[in-house]
Amino acid sequence: MMQTINIMIVGVGGQGTLLTSRVLGKIALTGGYDVKLSEVHGMAQRGGSVVTFVRYGESVAEPIVEEGQADILIAFERLEALRYAHFLKKGGAIIVNDTRIDPMPVVIGAAEYPEHILEELSKKYNVLAVDATAEALKLGNARVFNTIILGVAAQHMHFSKEEWLQVIADTVPPKTIDINQKAFLTGYAYNGNHTEQGQE
Repeated sequence: MMQTINIMIVGVGGQGTLLTSRVLGKIALTGGYDVKLSEVHGMAQRGGSVVTFVRYGESVAEPIVEEGQADILIAFERLEALRYAHFLKKGGAIIVNDTRIDPMPVVIGAAEYPEHILEELSKKYNVLAVDATAEALKLGNARVFNTIILGVAAQHMHFSKEEWLQVIADTVPPKTIDINQKAFLTGYAYNGNHTEQGQE
């Protein structure tokens, strides 16, 4: 009996968290698993926190991932990684887009954006940081950074590269299949800043 895999995707409205969760849901279905997706919106407009859960396994009862249960936390922004890190289980991995998007309280001066987020997270968790926005710009489309992050996450999952590419082709808008597949492969080949817990 396979254990249920719990994945949490966190980001800011407009970053493509929902598309990413759909791709993850579809690949798990392709693998013959029972899948539950749920979307929890703080505020889905641009700038608000958006959280989606993807759970898959032999039989999944409910869609919500409790604190301390997530195997993988995919964060599209540093502060979002910090905000939701407590959902990770011991030994879980955080895959984070090393970018900063100031939330409203920071924009209006009511709060400070925390310093050294990735260093702090690395003391407790297995953190894989990638500047996916910069990588996406190299490909010529900043919007596909989320597919790059997905490619990095895919290294921690047991589906084949071909399965991923097929699901991406089936899920993203037809005109963007090529760039999204390139973005996925960029992430899939990535082996950059990996800080194991407890190491600087």
